Amino acid sequence: MTEWIELGSITAIPVRGARCVKTPSGKIAVFRTAEDQVFAIDNRCPHKGGPLAEGIVHGTSVTCPLHNWVFDLETGEAQGADEGSVQTYPVKVENGLIFIAPDVLMQMAAE
Repeated sequence: MTEWIELGSITAIPVRGARCVKTPSGKIAVFRTAEDQVFAIDNRCPHKGGPLAEGIVHGTSVTCPLHNWVFDLETGEAQGADEGSVQTYPVKVENGLIFIAPDVLMQMAAE
């Protein structure tokens, strides 16, 4: 089994904030909630391409900074009256370090 890929320390991401990871197929936004949960989704809002990593994190959701679309960080689904979704990616935290599943980056490179 392939090892998970380390992205860095959870403390590198502000509480209720995000950082971007560049991949061959685009950027993934990695979010940290107030409860230190970590989620990874596409950084691009399907509505107008807004940078979700620059959005406001509240609970396990993020609000796009361009037009206030709200996405569930667990499912990637738009909430409320908005329709659409973003891709989510498996991440985990061990000993204060964030890891992403290696097949995510390999899959994205192949697309």
